[in-house]
Amino acid sequence: MSKVLTKIRKKEYDVTIFQTPKYRQRKGYTQVYRYNVHGDSHYDCLEKTFKKFNVPDRIPTDYLGRFIATGDIIFIDEGLKGQYYYQLQTGGWKEVNRINVR
Repeated sequence: MSKVLTKIRKKEYDVTIFQTPKYRQRKGYTQVYRYNVHGDSHYDCLEKTFKKFNVPDRIPTDYLGRFIATGDIIFIDEGLKGQYYYQLQTGGWKEVNRINVR
């Protein structure tokens, strides 16, 4: 019997970070950064984004936002497969309706 090893292929996700001008505001989200990230799933992508933008040495030089905090929204665009919005809440990342991004 031979085993066939399969490698899980990581996908490239188009990620956009939305933040309000001030921490804890509920309206006024604007796009602060957009980039591509390789990941196994949406949650893998969210974790990689959180880690990248919360460590000063990892933050890109052209990033104009603040550290990712509670209330910030990450938009994952998969083209024809759909568009997904996730908000960082006290219990972790929660999928939200796009209506929250104004």
